[in-house]
Amino acid sequence: MDKLPIYRFYVSEEDEEIGVSAIALVDYPATEMNWQAFNDNRLAFKADTEKRIISGPLMVADLPIYRRDETGEYYGVFTAEDIYNVVKKFFRNNNTSQVNMMHDSEAMVKDVYMIESFIIDKKRSVYPPAGYNLTEGSWFGSFKVDNDDVWENYIKSGDFKGFSVEGLFKTIKMTDKPKSVIDEIIDVVKNVDASKVKMAREILKKTNI
Repeated sequence: MDKLPIYRFYVSEEDEEIGVSAIALVDYPATEMNWQAFNDNRLAFKADTEKRIISGPLMVADLPIYRRDETGEYYGVFTAEDIYNVVKKFFRNNNTSQVNMMHDSEAMVKDVYMIESFIIDKKRSVYPPAGYNLTEGSWFGSFKVDNDDVWENYIKSGDFKGFSVEGLFKTIKMTDKPKSVIDEIIDVVKNVDASKVKMAREILKKTNI
């Protein structure tokens, strides 16, 4: 049975060049989890005023993400520790307005900015929003969309469905696994069965750094 490598996308606290530099609005998010676009007028001063807020997962801890590039086919995983370091650097570097479309650096968008962000941490009573099954350490966020073109022609139209992070990450090989086993890990992480997530992490068995 053919096996594919699984890499950890490692983000250290010390290396300032490593981390997420922007958030992309995309048609098919790598997390395979779409955002929720809120159009709730109950709190608006005018009944026809849209809140224009989009919310969804930015990074999902321990979820294998399929990649294909010059190195071949593989899966990449962000651990809860890596995501925590990403979020700290993201805010420290004031990247909350660094938003583009489809990972195109020439398509940066103005007037789209983060207004909410949290890491799932049940010990601190920070739980996933209703409708989302997210592992401990996952990153969830909301963006305000004041850009008329982006809102009308890309979000309300349904062309864009979710978020995708972009930046520089160090890759460290963790293991090789058959595609069937990787699919099982993905299913476990997405359904967030606590006992099975622990088992999935054992299967991935992170490299000591």
